[in-house]
Amino acid sequence: MSARGERGEDAAGRLGCASFRRDFGVDYAYLAGSMYRGIASKELVVALGRAGFMGFLGAAGLNPERVTDDIVHIRRHLEPHQPFGVNLLCDLQYPARETANVEMLLAHGVRVIEASAFIKVTPALVLFHLSGLRARPGGGVARDTRIVAKVSRPEVAGEFMRPAPEDVVARLVAEGRVTREQAALARGVPVAQDLTVEADSGGHTDRGVSTVLLPSMQSLRLHMTRQFGYGEKIRLGLAGGIGTPQAVAAAFAMGADFVMTGSINQCTAEAGISDAVKDRLQAIDVQDTDYCPAGDMFEIGALVQVLKKGVLFPARANRLHALYKRYDSWEEIPQETRRQIQDTYFKKSVDEVWRETCEHLRKTGRESEIERAERSPKRRMTLIFRWYYGYSSRLSFMDTDFDRANVQIHTGPALGAFNQWVRGTPWENWRNRHPDRMAMKLMREASSILSGCR
Repeated sequence: MSARGERGEDAAGRLGCASFRRDFGVDYAYLAGSMYRGIASKELVVALGRAGFMGFLGAAGLNPERVTDDIVHIRRHLEPHQPFGVNLLCDLQYPARETANVEMLLAHGVRVIEASAFIKVTPALVLFHLSGLRARPGGGVARDTRIVAKVSRPEVAGEFMRPAPEDVVARLVAEGRVTREQAALARGVPVAQDLTVEADSGGHTDRGVSTVLLPSMQSLRLHMTRQFGYGEKIRLGLAGGIGTPQAVAAAFAMGADFVMTGSINQCTAEAGISDAVKDRLQAIDVQDTDYCPAGDMFEIGALVQVLKKGVLFPARANRLHALYKRYDSWEEIPQETRRQIQDTYFKKSVDEVWRETCEHLRKTGRESEIERAERSPKRRMTLIFRWYYGYSSRLSFMDTDFDRANVQIHTGPALGAFNQWVRGTPWENWRNRHPDRMAMKLMREASSILSGCR
């Protein structure tokens, strides 16, 4: 069979929404989501793009220079028609940085972004959205830029299903960032035509259930389409828990227009994480993850799902959050507890932790955070605890198993399910796993399952 025949003409290539495949230039209704700090690496994105799928570069946590270099690499190794996308992480504290990231992506010809952790549509997203709008010669609106919005709550999904906020559009027109024609076209289309409904997943999670979330979002889609009279279909994909052919088949059976995988791709040869971490991940089962507060949203207790097997990080992260809620300063915490945290969590004194925190804040232009912490002992304690999250995350990118107990590894039970599915095959070893081949196998076996049900 020819390469093109393998990609476009088999039954797997007919799963999901045909317009999705056409608009994104993919052969399969399958995306690989971004994973922060380049775990979804440039090599991973290239492998998927060459095989008729699309992956998103994990730009969150990387400096702009690194992101630019990775985009250049991807464009050099993919043909012009082969698709790729880049993650855009919400930055509510520093909206100017979010806008700068969008401007950088547009300047480098990025036409698809995965918008993650957004709770509302921001000016930066509207800028990206409007920059690609143009009138079709025969009528209607063409999109040269596309947002794939990751959502886990209906009220957030509703934000993306509506036309861009008029006040934000007017401001962009006044600033000369978009044209009046683009502003007019924006009134008749949603900000995002494609939304990924994210059930319980690795990393940040609302612990949603796919069989509840997807039907709810489908009902919301129907309501929004009628309310605004859209001529285009809002497409809904499913993510979270997608790690086996049965899960892929279930997603399409529920009416998903596409699927998105995540955790399974971090345990592949192309993933940008240490070999030591991959060695651990290839052995986990579905019960080997746990929840703890997210470092970037520590105060409100938003959750991330992380590896539990063989590590103490989730238990220690939960303990730090409990101490944060109970005490108003580091000094109020009992002395023995403080000693234990410094010796076993931080591996250094709290004075050293605070010095490193201040250096980082100065380097990133956030001196005001230091001043705020000096006025508020509780804020200082928060930043000290957040340092632990940064430290534990950096451990997962080290090539050795240094400080095994404290390593923070975002992952979900889908990887455990995948591991059991491939047990006893060459794919049991992560060194033989490649995201494009895994995607092909998942889609083809899902197609066979669905064919057998008819």
